[in-house]
Amino acid sequence: MKIFRKIRLKFLSENNFSKYFIYAIGEIVLVVIGILIALQINNWNQAKKDNYALKEYLVKIKSHTIEDLYKLDSITRGRTQIAELCKKARTSILDKTEDENLILFMSSGFAFADINFKPNMGGYEALKNSSYFGKINNTPLDSLLTGYHSLIEEIAASEKSYNDYAKSQQAYLSTQFDRSLMLAYAFVPPDSLKLRATTQAEYFEDFAAYTSAVPYRNVISLAAWQFDTMVALYVQLRDLGENVIEEIDAITND
Repeated sequence: MKIFRKIRLKFLSENNFSKYFIYAIGEIVLVVIGILIALQINNWNQAKKDNYALKEYLVKIKSHTIEDLYKLDSITRGRTQIAELCKKARTSILDKTEDENLILFMSSGFAFADINFKPNMGGYEALKNSSYFGKINNTPLDSLLTGYHSLIEEIAASEKSYNDYAKSQQAYLSTQFDRSLMLAYAFVPPDSLKLRATTQAEYFEDFAAYTSAVPYRNVISLAAWQFDTMVALYVQLRDLGENVIEEIDAITND
């Protein structure tokens, strides 16, 4: 800065105001250019920080989506297995062979299980509530995440509808049947049951009466077809989840 001061003083001492004016303008231009460069560097650094923060959010969303896919695989297998049992039970009802397939009808009782897909929404909700969410607006990832979480809501509504119905039917059955023998047969160790006065035939008689009740058959008949619908939704969500992961990889690996 000393050299600039000397130049200014030289022009002033020589009363060369025209040169001093040109020099002053040049100095102002240099200062402005310096400020613009500093602002550009600051903006670049801020953009770098913002991109890093956004990628951290996206990595978390990817991690949670991977967790979701594992849960989907498990719940899909469970629903599929139960649906197959219920389909066989439904066929047995139509063929009037229930007496021959009591074990099948007992196993179909898994249709009453309260199964729910519980996704990890933490990463997505954190991004939505951050100042970085706007950075993915109107991007392919934005569309994928919107579709993914909309489908999660549809799945939750479908599961709730079925589970609520199954619970209501089970509640009614509980008022009509003494399930003590059935529960004992299901949970008491076989060796201990053999020591009791109740015969195996009596346990099975209770099961036969319970599984032939209309509410019980209503639930397994509903599961026989509605579980296929649920599984189809799980498959759609899995496909969307894989696309979300691929899109996040494309962004974070840049």
